[in-house]
Amino acid sequence: MTQFDIRDIMDQLPHRYPFLLIDRVIELDAEAGRVVALKNVTVNEPQFTGHFPGVPIMPGVLIIEAMAQTCAIAALARLPEGVDRKNSLFYFAGIDKARFKRVVQPGDQLVIEGKFIRSKMGLGIFEAVARVDGKVACQAELMCAYRPVPATAKESSAQ
Repeated sequence: MTQFDIRDIMDQLPHRYPFLLIDRVIELDAEAGRVVALKNVTVNEPQFTGHFPGVPIMPGVLIIEAMAQTCAIAALARLPEGVDRKNSLFYFAGIDKARFKRVVQPGDQLVIEGKFIRSKMGLGIFEAVARVDGKVACQAELMCAYRPVPATAKESSAQ
């Protein structure tokens, strides 16, 4: 099993503050297509100033995004040898069967599990579940599409 700290995650994903939504990968089994990541929810995050004042609740779309970022780690690990992972992106392509089961608040730790299910028409399909204290907060089926980073993006990020 492979583990990643925040530096390793930032080496894999293009996301940065305030949109990097996973803090640690505690399990990665590329062969099985399974990944488990952590998201520590803190009151200092910008969404809590408006969602909702006095009753901070993590927006469901951000929980889904944390789940998608977790699955992207597994998707990158599944790329064939020789593919330049640093110049590869997985675009969020779809979501099915999303269900929110409980509220996520500052002080909670999301434990996010992603599992590769299958490929279909060029899409990777994953099942993802986010739990707090062992209880399901959100579950969904996520789809992503692989794309190499466009040359223009490589040039602008080098500046």
